[in-house]
Amino acid sequence: MPTRTDLAGRAAALAAAGTPFVWATVVRAERPTSAKAGDAALVLADGELDGFVGGECAESTVRTQALELLASGETRMLRIMPDPVSGPVEDGVVALHNPCLSGGTLDIFLEPSIPLPVVVVYGSGPIATALLRADRVFGQQVRALSRPDEPLPPNTTAVVVASHGNDEQPVLTAALQAGVPYVGLVASRIRGPTVLESLDVEESLRKSVRTPAGLDIGARTAPEVALSVLAEIVAVQHETALPLRPVPEPEPRPAVTARDPVCGMSVAAVPNSVHTEGRDGTVYFCGTGCRAAYLDDTAAYRS
Repeated sequence: MPTRTDLAGRAAALAAAGTPFVWATVVRAERPTSAKAGDAALVLADGELDGFVGGECAESTVRTQALELLASGETRMLRIMPDPVSGPVEDGVVALHNPCLSGGTLDIFLEPSIPLPVVVVYGSGPIATALLRADRVFGQQVRALSRPDEPLPPNTTAVVVASHGNDEQPVLTAALQAGVPYVGLVASRIRGPTVLESLDVEESLRKSVRTPAGLDIGARTAPEVALSVLAEIVAVQHETALPLRPVPEPEPRPAVTARDPVCGMSVAAVPNSVHTEGRDGTVYFCGTGCRAAYLDDTAAYRS
């Protein structure tokens, strides 16, 4: 079982790679639970759980709750109880009945770590330098692209080319082909369209490039231009500015949870949950005990 130091090292590596995860930390444990206060685990978006926060049934509940939080970005105090929840609980506590729990109550704090969006800047002039100084000031990572052929970092949501004529086309083309939501070119109203016409991409992609990049705030200095560009990026992220190209409808996401046919628990419908394949497709369970019961008498648990 990894130590908390091991988990901290992995958490740092995940954060550096732009991989979202949830810290799950046991803050209170009533006997006879196997977990103790201070036990912890990391939960990844594919349902992988690395660490220890109790037996497999407690892990199943933590996994399901953690995947919800990766979508919302909120923290949560989770209380897992062996008996049905009766009466009110403290504000901010989500109490759940876990019929598989061997006994005792667990309070587990769930804290998602979701990487900040990345704004990539290509160029070394005054405007590019001013943009880079805004790293994390507005809730975004601002990173420099050192070469035109350098891959874009994970979680890139905006690319700003402010290189004043140097290697603009390859950077713009790569950003457009990667589907980056915001692509901006710092150029004059005369030069900008000429650069776009030289791009070997579809016309719809050319039209999506914002040039001159930035909202019209009457900017005169390099820091003011940088501010106008960041304001436009924020506006696009919050959809307060009309995108220049239609945003495709998100594809329907498969159900995140499934019902354990043996005990009735709601479990995460992900490959890392205990499951089996059969005539009814994939069936998910809170743990190996319920799966064994199902396999011993499948007909009894078919709905």
